[in-house]
Amino acid sequence: MAQSMLLYWGSGSPPCWRVMIALEEKQLQGYKHKHLSFDKNEHKCEEVKALNPRAQLPTFKHGDIVVNESFAACLYLESAFKSQGTRLIPDDPVEQALVYQRVFETNNLQQKMYDVAFYEWYVPEGERHESALKRNKESLIAELKLWEGYLEKMQLFENLRDTTI
Repeated sequence: MAQSMLLYWGSGSPPCWRVMIALEEKQLQGYKHKHLSFDKNEHKCEEVKALNPRAQLPTFKHGDIVVNESFAACLYLESAFKSQGTRLIPDDPVEQALVYQRVFETNNLQQKMYDVAFYEWYVPEGERHESALKRNKESLIAELKLWEGYLEKMQLFENLRDTTI
C-alpha cells in the first residue's frame, strides 16, 4: 500500500513536514520519497512539473492520484486510511470544526513567519524600513500569543478530561 506512494519534498518546508507527519501517524512507512533542493531549484524539474504545474512541494502521488497541497494530502490520507494508525480528524462535528479551524489558521501563522523572514533576509538593507519590520514582528508576536492561548486551553481541556475519566 505505502509502496505505491511517492512524496516529493524539500528540507525546511512546514508543508512537506505536514505530509510526512501524516504519513507516519497513519503508519504508512515504506512510502517512496524524493528529497529535492530548493536552493538548486530541483523542485522545478520536469519530473515534478509533470505532476504539479506550479512546481511546488510537497507533491504527493498515490497510484494514479496526485495531490499538490499539503492539507489536501493529509485529508486524503485520513480519508483513505481512516482505520489505520492515528485518527487525524475526529468524528464529532464540533471537534472537527476546531481541527479544521486550526488547520486553516496555520496559514496565518506561516504567512506571518514568512513576512518577517522575507523582510529580514531578502529585502536589501538600503530598502528596508524599520516600521515595516516592526509591524511584521508585532503581527507575528500577536499570532503566536493566539496559538499560545489555544495550547493552554487544550492543556486545560486535557487535564479536565483526565480528572473526569
